Amino acid sequence: MDDQASGRRDGDPGPDHDRDRPPPAPLAPSPAPFAPPPALAPVDPDAPVSGHATEFPDAPVASLAPEHDWSAAASLIFPLLRPVGTVGLHVSEVDQAALLATARQSHAQPIVDDGPCGLSIVYAIAASGFDVIVNGDHLLSWGVGPEAIQDAAIANLVAWSASAPWTAESSGDRLLLSSDSGAGWDATRILLPEVRAHLARELGRAGRILVGLPERHLLVAGSLRAGDEEFGVLFREFVAEQSGGSDEPIDRRVFELVGGQLVEFEP
Repeated sequence: MDDQASGRRDGDPGPDHDRDRPPPAPLAPSPAPFAPPPALAPVDPDAPVSGHATEFPDAPVASLAPEHDWSAAASLIFPLLRPVGTVGLHVSEVDQAALLATARQSHAQPIVDDGPCGLSIVYAIAASGFDVIVNGDHLLSWGVGPEAIQDAAIANLVAWSASAPWTAESSGDRLLLSSDSGAGWDATRILLPEVRAHLARELGRAGRILVGLPERHLLVAGSLRAGDEEFGVLFREFVAEQSGGSDEPIDRRVFELVGGQLVEFEP
């Protein structure tokens, strides 16, 4: 029988082929409708994402943190030397009334003081691995004036400097003293009269006392003897190189101790 007589077309497998096909898979059951949780269900404190912060009963009270509590901050504040022209709120123009009368944006500026030879001083709260620079908001929170911050910072620097080491290096008649403890207050030691007196005793008998403050972590001083102009050149180059490669530079100039005071060195 030909295809036309059997009623089949070319490519039509016929009814016997249909019987060989497997039955279709049953349809999966419809998912149950979503049931929202009760509106007032308690928050699961152990839920990984819930918007709920687990309480830490041993954590310190935030109001007693140094940024908010003067009694906690007073023993942690240190002065820091900064480059000439550092911008901020000058201590001579800052008090509680002045801060309250100014725009709040200005409170975030650091409190800036005058250092030797045009350098600036800021005040830092020492923390683990970083410092918090004191600004107007801190003064408002603490309820103290700039004088209290200055006094606390110098007292803390004196206490630290009393046991901080000095490194002595000599080459023939040349002598260098340096402070590079890594604590972060080394260059700032030059603010202390007792440190300047120590340098004068150790270096002053041999000639002029050169001082370098290239960066935060280094104070270097040397004795410049008469006729040893090369040492002055080498000292200047060393200070400039150290300052240029530092993350926290202070000054590339060479200074001199004269009568216990720091002045800019003039060859």
